[in-house]
Amino acid sequence: MSPIRLLLAGASLAMIGIAPAGAAGKPVTIGTNNWAENIAISHMWQQLLGEKGYDVTLNEVSKPILFGGLAEGDIDISLEVWLPSDNSFVEPYSDRIDLHDTWYDDALDALVVPSYVDDINSVADLERHAEDFEYQGEPTIFGIEPGSTIADEADTAIEQYALPFRQLSSSETAMMAQLKEAYREKQPIVVTLWQPHWAFAEYDLKVLEDPKKTFSAGEQIKWVSHHGFGDDNPELKAMLDAWHMTPEQLSQLMLEIENTGDPDKGAAQWIADNRELVDGWLEAKP
Repeated sequence: MSPIRLLLAGASLAMIGIAPAGAAGKPVTIGTNNWAENIAISHMWQQLLGEKGYDVTLNEVSKPILFGGLAEGDIDISLEVWLPSDNSFVEPYSDRIDLHDTWYDDALDALVVPSYVDDINSVADLERHAEDFEYQGEPTIFGIEPGSTIADEADTAIEQYALPFRQLSSSETAMMAQLKEAYREKQPIVVTLWQPHWAFAEYDLKVLEDPKKTFSAGEQIKWVSHHGFGDDNPELKAMLDAWHMTPEQLSQLMLEIENTGDPDKGAAQWIADNRELVDGWLEAKP
């Protein structure tokens, strides 16, 4: 057994439905990560493919392990590849993985403030209002894990715009707790956020303009598989290629999960509320 297979031990049970003969019980492994949108779409597709009879497992892995697993065939598909940002992960395996259709357009990373924060419309505006964003005595940008792409972009923005700020890196959960508290009290706060994210459905937020282009924007999110998977599974490929979501649809899916506190329950409720949309994906033909 390869090291990748050992790392992929442990799996979620599939949601099994009425299966077409060619799909009945067919195993599919989806490589996932702990981003809110990835959790949402992975659980959504686990249930939708389960309806079609696939035996779907979800395995959370880091990005290097994910792309290595796809190349080795230990992972069948991953639902979230950002391009061009993820090119450095894709290119080493370009002859062993297949990129498929775009399901989300114009994804972006950004610095974000609540819309009630006046006079702040650009990253450059933060410099003149630094004292409004003090936390524990220091102007602060709340971020996620150190080493993440958006954390590196925020550090670059601090340097490029000569901002007298620190980035306080922690986790998405901790960052969102800070945003929730500040929003409730109508206090100024600046956070690193990306679109898609459920926060845009929950709060009235403002994406700051970035004239120096320190944050990625105009990204396409695609699904990816190990080489030849689509040819071997034309029905599944047709369904995923037909899949497309707007920012509003994806934000509502994520918010449903956030509100229920359960990815399976939240995804199931969103599917029930959007049956016509998902049936269009599931009825796609090769």
